[in-house]
Amino acid sequence: MSAVADRWIPKLVLSPSVVISLVFVYGFILITGYLSLSTSRLMPNYTFAGLDRYEELFSNDVFWTSAKNLALFGIPFIVLCTVLGLFLAILLDQKIRTEGALRAVFLYPMALSFIVTGTAWQWILNPSMGLEKVFHDWGWASFSFDWLGDPDKSIYCVVIAAVWQSTGFCMSLFLAGLRGVDGEIFKAAQVDGATLPRIYRQIVIPSMRPVFFSVLLILCHITIKTFDLVIALNAGGPGTSSYLPAIFMYTFSFNRGQLGLGAASSVMMLLTVIAVLVPLMYLESRSTRNAA
Repeated sequence: MSAVADRWIPKLVLSPSVVISLVFVYGFILITGYLSLSTSRLMPNYTFAGLDRYEELFSNDVFWTSAKNLALFGIPFIVLCTVLGLFLAILLDQKIRTEGALRAVFLYPMALSFIVTGTAWQWILNPSMGLEKVFHDWGWASFSFDWLGDPDKSIYCVVIAAVWQSTGFCMSLFLAGLRGVDGEIFKAAQVDGATLPRIYRQIVIPSMRPVFFSVLLILCHITIKTFDLVIALNAGGPGTSSYLPAIFMYTFSFNRGQLGLGAASSVMMLLTVIAVLVPLMYLESRSTRNAA
């Protein structure tokens, strides 16, 4: 009897979570996929329309603007968070006296919501009350920093705010990976005459491949789903110059009454996630097999 209980109780405990996930995650993914093939406008309409919504999507200039902005935002965001997070982790790995306080300071931005971060950086980057005004008050009258109002540079304001918020989280992951490295490796390498930068560059960092995989996975997820940060910072403006796919989807689905078009853009976001995750997961699994 106990053997039967041990066999079935875990399944019974997990089954509600499995059913909820199937219904409210994968079920709604299927519904969204069908809505992207329908004539849905203001309300769902299940009349099949083939690929009309996708043709409409690919001919929409705002969609291509959001796709371009995804690259302009995502690439520097991922690179800067990874590089700065690793750099800060290496500094803290030197076991400095104020490590605990510094770790809390660097991690604090991640405790804030993206709405708070966007609002704070909107104040900081606002020419009438932020950096530009501070430098003018200090006597540097020629200083100008009006990226929020510049359609060509507004997307980089989103990068600045997102990097500020996410770098500390990347640092914590890298620091955990560094603390997992055997200290004897450092001693053996130093006995052989290796300098500390060389030890990190040629021994420690290459051994942290799983940590890099986790960091890239999380940052790619944040990149694709970024919505509230942009809304709080500049609402996608000026115009549509800092639109991202999530904002395009929300705007066209709920503000412009084009639910089918918004569903099509959601499917494209899902395909983007898959296109990023599958190669990363394949490379990670292959490296794990090779290591074994």
